[in-house]
Amino acid sequence: MKILIVDDEAPARDRLRQIIEDRGQHTVIGEAGNGRQTLELAAEHAPDVVLLDIRMPGMSGIETAHHLNTLENAPAVVFTTAYDEYAIDAFEAQAIGYVLKPVRRERLERALEHAGKLSGSTLDRVAGDSRLTVPRKNVCARVHGELKLIPVADILSFHADQKYVRVHHRDGQDLIDDSLKTLEREFADSFVRIHRSALVAVGQIESLSKVADNQLQVKLRDDPAGDGLVISRRHVANVRRRIKEG
Repeated sequence: MKILIVDDEAPARDRLRQIIEDRGQHTVIGEAGNGRQTLELAAEHAPDVVLLDIRMPGMSGIETAHHLNTLENAPAVVFTTAYDEYAIDAFEAQAIGYVLKPVRRERLERALEHAGKLSGSTLDRVAGDSRLTVPRKNVCARVHGELKLIPVADILSFHADQKYVRVHHRDGQDLIDDSLKTLEREFADSFVRIHRSALVAVGQIESLSKVADNQLQVKLRDDPAGDGLVISRRHVANVRRRIKEG
């Protein structure tokens, strides 16, 4: 198998590489020290397995795994972690591969044998059960065969678009594979549903105004088009409450 090693600490990467190369059955195709570098190397080299540290500065292992899933040939993932009882229980409950630090040769070899691909819903459950529930800082789109990270702080709204979701952000718009329901749950603190097919960033709401048939529309502060988005009647009360709460 082709293996990509990911850890923000060089000694940990060296240890994993040594174990794999001593065994001689698999090939290390690269090393990464953070989530963004991981995605770039995975897109370029198409590893079969990513050995992925859970706790990294910036983009966590859980978030990185979410983005790896958007690759056309998504790799299997084995998490590496220092002992954390909640994380271990969560991994075992969802049958997710993991190895404890310091990594033991036998344990790593077993984990590689059973490495499997992870669905987004499985990652969500693990994040919750392991108490690692931190919303992603980015969503990931695939543009012309390459991965594009879109900072959540730059997103104005999400719109259901057939089997995809269209993300409107400060630099344009892109399609992502996430469902609107999943996005609403993950970013509940910063986005509000205005329609069955749309979420908007609460911090981007500039004003509400009436349109035809006594309906309300919301205007977003950084929307270059300046077009208002209609709020369905069933969501008006909640939108007003979220604006009031700030």
